[in-house]
Amino acid sequence: AAFPPGFDRRAPSPGDAALARVRNQWRRELDRTHSDLGGDEGREYADAIRTALAHILINRDGPAIRPGARSYARSWIRDGAMMSTALLQLGHAKEVRDYIEWYAPYQFANGKIPCCVDSRGADPVPEHDSHGEFIHLVAQYAQYSGDTALARRMWPRVMAAASYIDSLRAQRLTPAYDTGSARMFRGILPPSISHEGYSAKPMHSYWDDFWALTGLKDATTLAATSGRSAERDRLAALRDSLEASVLETIDLSMRAHGIDFIPGSADLGDFDATSTTVALAPGGERSRLPQPALRNTFDRYYAFLVARRDSAKGDDYTPYEWRNVGALVRLGEKRKALEVARFLFGDRRPAAWNQWGEVVYRDPKTPKFVGDMPHTWVASDFIRSVLDLIAWEREDGALVIGAGIPELWANLEPGVKISKLHTSLGPLDLTMFGGGRRVNVHVGGDLRVPPAGIVVYSPYDSRVLTATVNGKRVEIVDGRSVMIHSLPADIAFGH
Repeated sequence: AAFPPGFDRRAPSPGDAALARVRNQWRRELDRTHSDLGGDEGREYADAIRTALAHILINRDGPAIRPGARSYARSWIRDGAMMSTALLQLGHAKEVRDYIEWYAPYQFANGKIPCCVDSRGADPVPEHDSHGEFIHLVAQYAQYSGDTALARRMWPRVMAAASYIDSLRAQRLTPAYDTGSARMFRGILPPSISHEGYSAKPMHSYWDDFWALTGLKDATTLAATSGRSAERDRLAALRDSLEASVLETIDLSMRAHGIDFIPGSADLGDFDATSTTVALAPGGERSRLPQPALRNTFDRYYAFLVARRDSAKGDDYTPYEWRNVGALVRLGEKRKALEVARFLFGDRRPAAWNQWGEVVYRDPKTPKFVGDMPHTWVASDFIRSVLDLIAWEREDGALVIGAGIPELWANLEPGVKISKLHTSLGPLDLTMFGGGRRVNVHVGGDLRVPPAGIVVYSPYDSRVLTATVNGKRVEIVDGRSVMIHSLPADIAFGH
């Protein structure tokens, strides 16, 4: 091409400065939590976390957090609550606060939280997960940000939502549900269509119940931390009553349907591990659920995934299944968690764009519904599950570090380096590097050590033979981890 006389192609153009400003702005947004993960695979996961965060921020409409820009250009509280957790973990509390303040005024006079809000206003569809999700959203924001002022402003709405949950339960606490087959529904929430699989006919969905239980737990915590003793006692009683009903009806449903796994709904006794994940996180019911059935649920899911992976034909599926990665880590199934993660990670569409649709097909050219792409609820499931490999908070209050980190990430340059991974205990800094039979770990950051302590796992799959913390020999727990009670901590694992 011919250029005008005197034109210097090397001279900066007017657009260069603007491009540099935009690049710097995005770096600031995406690097509030910084992660370097070892090897090619680790680097791809770290890059995908940043991309998924960017997609969540881009899909916002002002303060409204949305799962998509076309098919899902609306704001659902369930999507928003789960995406907000990912935002909080990566240091974006302001966006979550803005979302709460925008969504909260759409609460109905009876305390009901609408499932969805768009330009027409609040959607009155009866979906019963939304009330617990709103309470959880407020509590998560308060715990991660320390912004007690917003929690105080939202307290009347939190109590109204909790009271609405109680009113829903009352519909299944009448004498009609005391005996016979109806007892299988006693004390749980009435049928709804919050689960898409029940849109044709509402069901008693445990997805709703686990979210309601999560909300009541979080409301109880908010009351306790703000000195509202009377409300705390009332909420704790509601929480305990719902938990008892959920556990009893799960047992009755399993018996009625002759199943050995946690049902998706009491009515059908259906298998839906991806829905059941909410019982573990954020529900915190891991130790209270019937243990053989809980194990069977995720063993069955893993078997289904392996069959799909190894089938020449394969089936379409939804990448909401990312949530199963976090569930498997919590169940101590690291190998299975990583196999599931690698399978799901391989189905980015297209791979270089680090995104998923709502539905994935074996043949990427399949001319069928994909929802939105990128689908940012799925993006948040990916973020939260990968971060679960690094750190998660156990229901007894302990912080668990490294339970899902692959050996490969720690062995290859630059090892595992995380700075300012946000938790409800404060930001975590973590480095982990291995070689030969030794792994060195540093745990620090502006992190409060919980009374239950911090559990730190070696990334190696072989048994830990020796362990020191700050140069002193310490007890090895279950052959894989150590417990620490002060920071900073330099840990050396010997294998």
